[in-house]
Amino acid sequence: MPVLPALHRNPGIIAKTAETLDEISGGRFVFGLGAGHEWPGQAHAFGLPGESVFARFGEALEIIVPLIRRGHADFEGSFHAARDLPQAPRGPRPGSIPLLIGGNGPKGQRYAVRHADVWSGYVEERADVDEIAPRIASLEAICAEEGRDPASIGRSIGVLVNPFMPAGERPNVLSGTPEEIARRLSAFRDAGYTQAELMFGPGTLEALEALAPVVGLVGAD
Repeated sequence: MPVLPALHRNPGIIAKTAETLDEISGGRFVFGLGAGHEWPGQAHAFGLPGESVFARFGEALEIIVPLIRRGHADFEGSFHAARDLPQAPRGPRPGSIPLLIGGNGPKGQRYAVRHADVWSGYVEERADVDEIAPRIASLEAICAEEGRDPASIGRSIGVLVNPFMPAGERPNVLSGTPEEIARRLSAFRDAGYTQAELMFGPGTLEALEALAPVVGLVGAD
């Protein structure tokens, strides 16, 4: 599940791209979106703005969300504008493309609570519940502040997975046998996550095929 950084793109074009991808996929597209960041210098390298990341993201959402939900946006901000902008043509699911907003911290979570169907975080130092479980409590606290039912938002966790690496070789990577990987994914579910985004390595067909038993084991658990 890729998350598109909003920092480096026009928000109206982002929304129209999402509608096109939903059309191409036959209504199976999940729209992943994040604020973006300056690490490790992408914005600078391309001559693009890298400052005011969350302020820019907040304005971008004032354009993107109305376009994909209602088919029209009219907004004038400090960084972005959409002036009587229609969303046309519409894809196979007008107004209902699932929106996933990524962000590990409370700012990203708040944007997700306000706008998204799914909030997504990602593993940083350790692929275990000690690191990722507290984020569910933070998300639910923000839901209470914003007046949203916490059961109405999905919770996704992104994690690196390598089925050819011995278990525990890298703390931030799920590895080992299919049974070991499945057990740790089940622990994520038990901690309150509703889905996982598996970024597998190496990026080969063999690695993907080696993960097939994991899906079956988690589903059967």
